[in-house]
Amino acid sequence: MRAAGFGFRGTATVASLADALARAGGRADLVATAADKAAAPAFVGFAAQCGLAVRAVGRDELAGVDTLTHSARVAARFGTGSLAEAAALAAAGPGARLLGPREVSADGLATAAIAERIDG
Repeated sequence: MRAAGFGFRGTATVASLADALARAGGRADLVATAADKAAAPAFVGFAAQCGLAVRAVGRDELAGVDTLTHSARVAARFGTGSLAEAAALAAAGPGARLLGPREVSADGLATAAIAERIDG
């Protein structure tokens, strides 16, 4: 199972999110972000356009998650170095691993990372 985690600014568009996902690897079974961002119109629209379920990840699940990249701004707000990476790992579940570091959309408004959990 692959989960795509996202971080994004309030001005991000559906295109911003789609570009970030494409740069991160392009395929996911669900999308995830922080609970306080999950209802953002661009994120909801993006998930609907892709036909993917949304997983709203609580701050308690994000805090302390080890990530490959680190943003001081994100760490201060969410307690983890990368919202995209932490959301992907939390949504994919126990034993998940990141496929790589977060990728940034061309417009700089969104980041995405993909985590994968192999069941079985």
